[in-house]
Amino acid sequence: MELHFTRTNGPVDVSIDGLMELAGDIHHPEIVREMILAALKAGQEGDDRGDLKLMNSTLKEMRFTTKVFGAYRDVKKVTVFGSARTQPHESAYKMAHLFGRKLTEAGYMVITGGGPGIMQAVNEGAGPEHSFGVNIRLPFEQHPNPVLMGNPRNITYKYFFNRKVAFLKEADAVALFPGGFGTLDEAMEALTLLQTGKRNPMPLVLIDEPDGTYWSRWLKFLKKEVLVQGYISEMDFELFERVDSVDEAVKRIDRFYHRYHSLRYVRERLVIRLTSPMDQQKVKEVKNHFGDILIPQGDFLLSGPLPEESDEPEIAHLPRLILDFNRKHFGRLRQLINVINED
Repeated sequence: MELHFTRTNGPVDVSIDGLMELAGDIHHPEIVREMILAALKAGQEGDDRGDLKLMNSTLKEMRFTTKVFGAYRDVKKVTVFGSARTQPHESAYKMAHLFGRKLTEAGYMVITGGGPGIMQAVNEGAGPEHSFGVNIRLPFEQHPNPVLMGNPRNITYKYFFNRKVAFLKEADAVALFPGGFGTLDEAMEALTLLQTGKRNPMPLVLIDEPDGTYWSRWLKFLKKEVLVQGYISEMDFELFERVDSVDEAVKRIDRFYHRYHSLRYVRERLVIRLTSPMDQQKVKEVKNHFGDILIPQGDFLLSGPLPEESDEPEIAHLPRLILDFNRKHFGRLRQLINVINED
């Protein structure tokens, strides 16, 4: 029997509905129904055991990720990357430890890769009760760092790509200390998602030591090679910031959420939710400076929640700035958020 995502599967649809009713407490059954159908279709369409195991493991890892993080949706989290080889006597380790502590004092939780080095330093600074570990199973033996050993918020993944989703999906900000291939990979992954709009705007902070040159030299490479050859634009540098102190890093993250709360696309419009209202004069200034990010004949306007946002009643009280965003200039969108956050 050929299966379809439309309701044309006769007794199979009836069986799926019955199974969900029997299981009970199924949220968003229309989505769960398609997940079940996708699994059935995968079983029909291929006999490669490896492909099915990959799909099965991915779904189970993503489900467990949602379960672990779900209870902390209302707490902002900062994902921190950096070298696993950094030793406790090094200044970068001490700086990362302080960063973890400062973040928790500011009300954040931290997410790390759960291993040694910078990851352990951040978890030590934040403490186990404010830490998540997003670990990876490797061919060589690797254990969670002592802070996360036995912690219910420590997750071990089989696949790097699932781990990457967790790092960025659950983060309200990303901070990067110096590191190796993995750190640079995560930096470019985060930048690519922000540049293309596949990840909503968030602070991305590169942290050097006070006299460090790791990220400053990396920035020189981007400007002298990547930018000069036209592979990126000048506006892409608005997507991230370099700092050389822990206090400044926390300040930049805090500043991003001074008035900006979150955003959501509703039909073809971008809805920016605000923690405090903007006045009409501010909106007029925004129109004058950011008209280039609108579609033809697009506009900015103040509003309350749109009907399509009724599934988020907990933020229905927040004022909105709505714009007809062209979904192209995400560096400029970040500049707009900076202006919104100005007092």
